[in-house]
Amino acid sequence: MAKQPYNSPRMMQHPPEQVAEWIIESFQKQLVVTEHCRPRVPPMHTTIVDSDRRYVEVSEGFCELLGYKNEELIGKRYDDVTAPTTSDIPVTSSIFKKLGYMHGLWMFMDRKGERILTRYEAWLRADSLIESNIEVVDRLR
Repeated sequence: MAKQPYNSPRMMQHPPEQVAEWIIESFQKQLVVTEHCRPRVPPMHTTIVDSDRRYVEVSEGFCELLGYKNEELIGKRYDDVTAPTTSDIPVTSSIFKKLGYMHGLWMFMDRKGERILTRYEAWLRADSLIESNIEVVDRLR
């Protein structure tokens, strides 16, 4: 088999009338302008923590998810309900303090020791507290 010389890819310009209508519609749906800093993760469970990573407020759904009462979680550090060896919490926390916003996956551990994989979105509020919206991805036994 003879080798062909390398030709770099070329961008083809398509006038808007040649782009399929469904492509345009899908981009328009994704490019809806939203409020600045508006959360993208649905707020199934919400938490607010202070700069020491201690819960200040937690939603009832978050309490049920982890199997704790509200008063048991308030004041507790999120380190205590994070599954061991799943995250370098001090490093993640320092990066967040620099950026003021993060999103990704986080592994919690409920009262019974069951691991709960979640997707979160967290941002630094004007009052220096950190608010998070959390949704469950999977419960691992």
